Amino acid sequence: MNLILLFEDDFVAPARARLNDRRYRHIRAVQQPREGDTLKVGLLNGATGHARVLRVDDLCIELETCLDQPPPAALPLTLVMALPRPKMLKRTLETIAAMGVKKLCLIHSYRVDKSYWSSPLLAEDAIREHLLLGLEQAGDTLLPEVSLHKRFKPFAEDELPSIATNTRALVAHPYEAAGCPVATLEPTTLAIGPEGGFIRYEVEKLQQAGLTPIHVGSRILRVETAVPVLLARLFPPL
Repeated sequence: MNLILLFEDDFVAPARARLNDRRYRHIRAVQQPREGDTLKVGLLNGATGHARVLRVDDLCIELETCLDQPPPAALPLTLVMALPRPKMLKRTLETIAAMGVKKLCLIHSYRVDKSYWSSPLLAEDAIREHLLLGLEQAGDTLLPEVSLHKRFKPFAEDELPSIATNTRALVAHPYEAAGCPVATLEPTTLAIGPEGGFIRYEVEKLQQAGLTPIHVGSRILRVETAVPVLLARLFPPL
């Protein structure tokens, strides 16, 4: 935990927060602060800064906060991703949050098992939990927006064209594709397929929506590996 994320209901007075949950247990066990020590904190969807430890005991920790810094810059990206296996979804949510993605569209695909859509990991609270872990890792506060799209064709035909308009619109596809473009900070729409990739019909639909197929080499990568590789190639360090 490189940043302690605070929520509005943690505050018992202006600039004074009290924690007694997972964050408190982590601080007590790992950071082991004493009264007067400072910790790095941030308000969810707000500023970052530091907090001075006012009190720490067996029940809670109280912090005096100073939130005076902006969070890290976000990637100018809408990530469109075929729903991965539940185990992989957890890691991927944490990765995209840590890397600065702020808009994620999870979509269906021919090679996505329909049972994945029944996973409890798609519950709003479960998605939020893993996004928060990613933010804590990266020292960020801005929670990504995640939307679910269970039907590929309506999304590709009715929603994706407007998402991709006026962006660098790309689909990661290892076959019949151009090399990955150079890193820039221009607004980007990026689609990443499931294990095994998008089928030809889906690639054609994505192209009709304005997306251009690209690749990052001849190696076939798992989704959890492809996501950070592609983001690192498409955007300069922020």
